[in-house]
Amino acid sequence: MDRDVRKLIIASNRLPFVLERKDDSWNLVPGSGGLVTALAPVLRDRGGIWIGWPGIVGSVGISDQIALASKSAGFNMKPVHLDEEDVKRYYIGLSNEVLWPLFHDLQSYCNFDPSYWQAFLDINARFARVISENSGPDDFIWVHDYHLLDTASELKRMGTSTNIGFFLHIPFPPLDIFAKLPWRTEILHSMLDYDLIGFQTVRDRRNFIQCLRTFVDDISIEGKGQVLTARAEGRSIRIGYFPISIDYNEFSQMAGSREVADAAWYIHEDIPKGKIILGVDRLDYTKGILYRLRAFENFLTKHPELHRKITLVQVVVPSRRNIPVYEELKIEIERMVGEINGRFTRSGWVPIHYSFRSLSRPELLGYYRTAEIALITPLKDGMNLVAKEYCASNTEQSGVLILSEFAGAAPQMKKGAILVNPYNIEEVSEAIYKAWNMDLRERRTRMKKMQALVAKNDIYWWVNSYLNASIAGNLDDFPPVGYIEPQ
Repeated sequence: MDRDVRKLIIASNRLPFVLERKDDSWNLVPGSGGLVTALAPVLRDRGGIWIGWPGIVGSVGISDQIALASKSAGFNMKPVHLDEEDVKRYYIGLSNEVLWPLFHDLQSYCNFDPSYWQAFLDINARFARVISENSGPDDFIWVHDYHLLDTASELKRMGTSTNIGFFLHIPFPPLDIFAKLPWRTEILHSMLDYDLIGFQTVRDRRNFIQCLRTFVDDISIEGKGQVLTARAEGRSIRIGYFPISIDYNEFSQMAGSREVADAAWYIHEDIPKGKIILGVDRLDYTKGILYRLRAFENFLTKHPELHRKITLVQVVVPSRRNIPVYEELKIEIERMVGEINGRFTRSGWVPIHYSFRSLSRPELLGYYRTAEIALITPLKDGMNLVAKEYCASNTEQSGVLILSEFAGAAPQMKKGAILVNPYNIEEVSEAIYKAWNMDLRERRTRMKKMQALVAKNDIYWWVNSYLNASIAGNLDDFPPVGYIEPQ
């Protein structure tokens, strides 16, 4: 390994590709998310490494696929393998039955099984070993998300002196919620082994600092602005907020393409009359889909004059089907859609068009481009990039964004969006009515503000702002992170 070249080491729960079983072989699907789009050029230019779980149980027969994925991406990928018990206790267990619901303020969904914690530590140590084997003292290690909260501690136990950054993509809960976590003190001490801790919003950072002051002895917080400094246990730790974003240019340009225009035309042909309200969500109880459906039902009840003139298109993308609460949620969503459609459907008009499937990128952007109103009402969200994608894809600049005030995107989008409390069914119903009646001039003024903000603070800005805030020595060693060359 060439120690003269400083590398960026990315560690996340999943590698940036998906393996799909097809007959007796594996099919490799490259990752296409914003994180992959932003970090791939940096890793490619500097010979970086991405470390993560391939997403399948075991390791037999996939080494060739990982080598192929690395060659295609232009940077190395190193797998961390999990068996069935690991997936059960680390991934489904502590990550998704404890940290995910708790950090979204939904502690009633938590299962505090004591065995989950040791499994979590064991897998974090496994990640740390792979990171240690593939990094040098001058590299910068950037660890992502709640699955790997303990990885820095494990690296320190192994004697790693490399600078280590961490970014939490989900919210950090307030003190009274976090206090319920049986391993609250251990989690906080683990996080303090990172050199730079990044959050999505000021609120998340504030919650974290309040928890530090409550559960960590002899800690001090200094500074002001985007990045603060915590001093504890003889170390200095930088703590900042860095709202993640999207590749604005990519979405904007593709939304104007012929392929997306065709997709939008088919949607209009399928729903020829009236305005479209769009909801696009992963299957998850944090997304507020049931409350949203009740709000739309309230709107239909209060405004019979708008029947046949407005349609809700709700797309739910399959997710975590092996967790029982998600399957129960799917059943309840479908029951509620059937109930509302059964009550309000008239000849030639069905009020809710519901899909449970993944969408291709052109089809998704076709919906973004077609929908006059986007209804994005999570109960809590780290950021919610759908809100930013919708704005970037709104080619006519006439769409209206209704956004939950509990989405991480809300502080950035508040000057253009209609902010709502997703638990307040009548407020969301009235927001739909306001959006319906909003004149074109106001719609365009609001949308232009949001588009300008997302264009300026895009995914590349996010990468740059985080790396510039890191304490990993001279960041001039890293190439500037910019837009991919025009095609």
